[in-house]
Amino acid sequence: MPEPGKKPASAFSKKPRSVEVAAGSPAVFEAETERAGVKVRWQRAGKDISASDKFGLAAEGTRHTLTVRDVGPADQGSYAVIAGSSKVKFDLKVIEAEKAEPVPDPAPAPVEAPGVAGEAPASAAEVEGGSPSPEGSSSAAPNGPGAPEDPIGLFVTRPQDGEVTVGGSITFSARVAGASLLKPPVVKWFKGKWVDLSSKAGQHLQLHDSYDRASKVYLFELHITDAQANLAGGYRCEVSTKDKFDSCNFNLTVHEAIGPVDLDLRSAFRRTSLAGGSRRTSDSHEDAGILDFSSLLKKSSSFRTPRDSKLEAPAEEDVWEILRQASPSEYERIAFQHGVTDLRGMLKRLKGMKRDEKKSTAFQKKLQPAYQVSKGHKIRLTVELADPDAEVKWLKNGQEIQMSGSKYIFESNGAKRTLTISQCSLADDAAYQCVVGGEKCSTELFVKEPPVLITRPLEDQLVMVGQRVEFECEVSEEGAQVKWLKDGVELTREETFKYRFKKDGRKHHLIINEATLEDAGHYALRTSGGQALAELIVQEKKLEVYQSIADLTVGAKDQAVFKCEVSDENVRGVWLKNGKELVPDSRIKVSHIGRVHKLIIDDVTPADEADYSFVPQGFACNLSAKLHFMEVKIDFVPRQEPPKIHLDCPGRKPDTIVVVAGNKLRLDVPISGDPAPTVIWQKAITQGANVPAGPAPDAPGDAGARDEWVFEKKLLCDTEGRVRVETTKDRSIFTVEGAEKEDEGVYTVTVKNPVGEDQVNLTVKVIDVPDAPAAPKISNVGEDSCTVQWEPPAYDGGQPVLGYILERKKKKSYRWMRLNFDLLRELSHEARRMIEGVVYEMRVYAVNAVGMSRPSPASQPFMPVGPPSEPTHLAVEDVSDTTVSLKWRPPEREGAGGLDGYSVEYCQEGCSEWVPALQGLTERTSLLVKDLPTGARLLFRVRAHNVAGPGAPVTTKEPVTVQEILQRPRLQVPRHLRQTIQRRVGEPVNILIPFQGKPRPQVTWTKEGQPLQGQDANIRNSPTDTILFIRAAHRAHSGTYQVTLRIENMEDTATLVLQVVDKPSPPQDIQITEAWGFNVALEWKPPQDDGNTELSGYTVQKADEKTMEWFTVLEHYRRTHCVVPDLIIGNSYYFRVFSQNMVGSSDKAATTKKPVLIPRPAITYEPPKYKALDFSEAPSFTRPLVNRSVIAGYNATLCCAVRGSPKPKISWFKNGLDLGKDARFRMFCKQGVLTLEIRKPCPFDGGIYVCKATNLEGEAQCECRLEVRASREDAGGAVVN
Repeated sequence: MPEPGKKPASAFSKKPRSVEVAAGSPAVFEAETERAGVKVRWQRAGKDISASDKFGLAAEGTRHTLTVRDVGPADQGSYAVIAGSSKVKFDLKVIEAEKAEPVPDPAPAPVEAPGVAGEAPASAAEVEGGSPSPEGSSSAAPNGPGAPEDPIGLFVTRPQDGEVTVGGSITFSARVAGASLLKPPVVKWFKGKWVDLSSKAGQHLQLHDSYDRASKVYLFELHITDAQANLAGGYRCEVSTKDKFDSCNFNLTVHEAIGPVDLDLRSAFRRTSLAGGSRRTSDSHEDAGILDFSSLLKKSSSFRTPRDSKLEAPAEEDVWEILRQASPSEYERIAFQHGVTDLRGMLKRLKGMKRDEKKSTAFQKKLQPAYQVSKGHKIRLTVELADPDAEVKWLKNGQEIQMSGSKYIFESNGAKRTLTISQCSLADDAAYQCVVGGEKCSTELFVKEPPVLITRPLEDQLVMVGQRVEFECEVSEEGAQVKWLKDGVELTREETFKYRFKKDGRKHHLIINEATLEDAGHYALRTSGGQALAELIVQEKKLEVYQSIADLTVGAKDQAVFKCEVSDENVRGVWLKNGKELVPDSRIKVSHIGRVHKLIIDDVTPADEADYSFVPQGFACNLSAKLHFMEVKIDFVPRQEPPKIHLDCPGRKPDTIVVVAGNKLRLDVPISGDPAPTVIWQKAITQGANVPAGPAPDAPGDAGARDEWVFEKKLLCDTEGRVRVETTKDRSIFTVEGAEKEDEGVYTVTVKNPVGEDQVNLTVKVIDVPDAPAAPKISNVGEDSCTVQWEPPAYDGGQPVLGYILERKKKKSYRWMRLNFDLLRELSHEARRMIEGVVYEMRVYAVNAVGMSRPSPASQPFMPVGPPSEPTHLAVEDVSDTTVSLKWRPPEREGAGGLDGYSVEYCQEGCSEWVPALQGLTERTSLLVKDLPTGARLLFRVRAHNVAGPGAPVTTKEPVTVQEILQRPRLQVPRHLRQTIQRRVGEPVNILIPFQGKPRPQVTWTKEGQPLQGQDANIRNSPTDTILFIRAAHRAHSGTYQVTLRIENMEDTATLVLQVVDKPSPPQDIQITEAWGFNVALEWKPPQDDGNTELSGYTVQKADEKTMEWFTVLEHYRRTHCVVPDLIIGNSYYFRVFSQNMVGSSDKAATTKKPVLIPRPAITYEPPKYKALDFSEAPSFTRPLVNRSVIAGYNATLCCAVRGSPKPKISWFKNGLDLGKDARFRMFCKQGVLTLEIRKPCPFDGGIYVCKATNLEGEAQCECRLEVRASREDAGGAVVN
């Protein structure tokens, strides 16, 4: 197998090509191998081709030739040549004789790429805009010499790398053979890894496809116009059909345009890395290379004629603009790259420059550069406009988005415009633009696919060498991108087509056409959301003979059947007679059904007596047997002849006949006698066990046997049915269709006539496959192995059991995988190469000479698990006179069985007997081992246990002496306890102080030099710390505490200060010292109790005597006197003051006893005087009446508007008559709007209507004409009358 990650070298130095040949002509295919002596096979439609009248095979050194003679339409198709692991496919196309003249493909002369002299022509790219032609473009021939044909994949011509100048155009071409395709292939173009260019198609990027019916070739083109620098990079073209897939990568290089004044002086000194001096542009436009002053002397002419020079200068960069937009930390790097020497002077000038940013006039807030959304979710694109009334257009890839259903929703909220895209799919991955007038903003939307999950995993497979392997896995998404791996290395599509990948909806297939031993291993399919793993086992191809052919003795005109059974049902074979191949005819038939091969010879003659052999193809084995021809010799006798049975072994000694269960048993017994004898067939049936008696005269067995079998004979006389007897003049035939176990026994054939009788015993033995064994038992389960044990079958089928076949499967799978091809002779087997953590089942078959039994019931499910690794970081934490404290960390690998616990053992130094430190297991990672002998030197070890058993132990590096070590007492006071400890009244106090010291020190607590007494304060001591606990603190608990640690004459002391604080009492003696204007001055004394802590201030409040609602005037006020301002004149006020500290405000406040009145000053109010205004106005109509034409029978209204002050009086007139008293007219007046309603007018209501408005200042009127038209019904009725 080739090394993973490298493309294997082809075994062919010259590959055969597809050809078109006229019918009746020969077709010749030639191939050359890298070295001589390589075995080469030719195939057609997947089957090997051998030399015959139709095909001619020749090999001379490294040259191999296939000749197809007299080509016809049936010879058209796909051919292949195989050498080693390399396989090359080619096609033969047969055309009619009149169309046999081949049309040569045009081969235009190659055109040099722009700007690069002597460079190879672009084979599959057409470039425009690269040379100084009048139109500014040139093209490269798509079928130049640089475009090799692809005889293996789907591509006829693959896209090649191309170069283009900024602003130019280029076309990439791909040709796909369509002769063998039923449907057009699907071609996708990608930029980078995932960007589908079909969603980016527009003005500057176009996709074209066409089909040439003459050559049956599909042409796909990617056309790029007005190329920009951001289009440079890698591209990929993918082509797929129903069952094939191919892809090709190519690159596009975009060069900067060369102008007459754009030459950079520094580029002349720079050694470029690309041929011809050209270099690719990058996004940063940074200069790169090494300065070379000698190149200036050699290319001085390039400064005068830059267009003729091979030097391609980059566009001039504005250093000032780069510095303005860069951060200060990048200044030195930019100065070095651009050759700036006076950086300090430039920075001074830069500091004085103003950065004038161009602001958008149409947008207040633009779109973000890019958005990302998960597939199936929705996204909102929002912009904010400067003009709320402006019209907005949304574009997708340059095309305006139209509102259709609920996919796109346009929202307008003030100046905000929102585009909502619902149920995003991969088709929505595109560029979007928002256009307002002549200005637009753009963004990119990236649709992220959800993780692809495994819905049906891979299954293990076991195959023979040369067989086809196909792994199938189903994922949750159609068309998902997956990776195939073998032993952790990604598989790629190689030239030799070792692996074939197939997609069918959500199903993914990995196909290996011909498996080799190197293909064995673990294969995995990896998606973005999981991985499926399966094992492939490849074994050497061996053929096992289940039933060999046996010698036959057959009489004249009888049928001879040779039968054999092999292990592989796909194996073909050849029958030989005396070493020569046997040709079937009407009398001799050869059959192959499954694993059984038969040779049937009807009407046997003496010429058929010979040695017959069956030779399986591809295997070095030979099954032989002999056919004996039995002649029946009947001597001439007188007319009265006693009956006689003519067999090879007549007499009373039985002859054993073996038949396989299910086969046909035929006993053909020749007889003679005159007159014709009567034939009686009988079968002996055993009635009981052996009894002590003398030997029966007719019973089989040894003469000296003491026991005798007792028989009862059953008469067989049926002429039809499964068991039947047919008798003719010269023979009697006993037939059993489908032999069964009950047909086994001793058969007696008796012939009688008046002259005498004859009798022969025939023993028939029926053999069958064994019974299914009992369910196997699983034991000794390891990490990847187990021991399988089983019992022999209850019935061996009449033949000894030759061996057993073992199979296994995953519990959730339905595919059983065979574990052995060589029969297992023992009743146990160690199965290996299983995956840890996967549940398996086992079953077994028994095999004898007849065949293989039915499978046994499946074993109990089991899971291969391995013991965990050893624990880590075992350490001794503490040692005393009788105890040792150990601690460790969990093992690095627990295995699929998890962890059940740990066992701890110890032993004396120099001794090998380990003593358990505890009964059972502990789940903790620490243990205190007690009751150890003082002074002993012990080794400790710890094991991790799971269902697979104990793992490897970890042992202490040095023996541990069980003896307490004297350690000086030391208090480890935490940092926060070294300062004053403050607690509020009622809060608990919990002070923990760790300490060190061995043996266990004595701890003493004192307060102010006195030992702690009472039930309020509790002391709790442990071997490593001491705790002072007070459930509810009081002021009396405040003070200085001292803790002393003592071991013999050594001690350590620590001092703690506890301060219990409470709320303060209220201030004292609050007084009003002065009141003036809007202000009042207050004064008070500090509180008597400050709560055992410093006061943080005072809170001053005021309340109006009328409402007594308190309002805060001052907070956190530090002084004991203050002035309350902004009081209301004429109101009386109370004042109160609270004390404050870190606990809070005092519960009560100091309040003034009497209210303070804010007096009113003597001020006389004079109201302002205003000049009276006259608003009188004569009536005037702001909207007069208008002429109207109405239909009779429908209500009509006349409206007008009037103004005037005082409110005018309104009168309505018709033809001079006052309408105020007519009930058919209703008059309304609302806010100066006058309305006259005419109920169901008739033609007589037509005329001139006048509205008159009158007040003290004058009067005004307006009039209109009303025309009442008769309705159509009235008009029609008038005509009828």
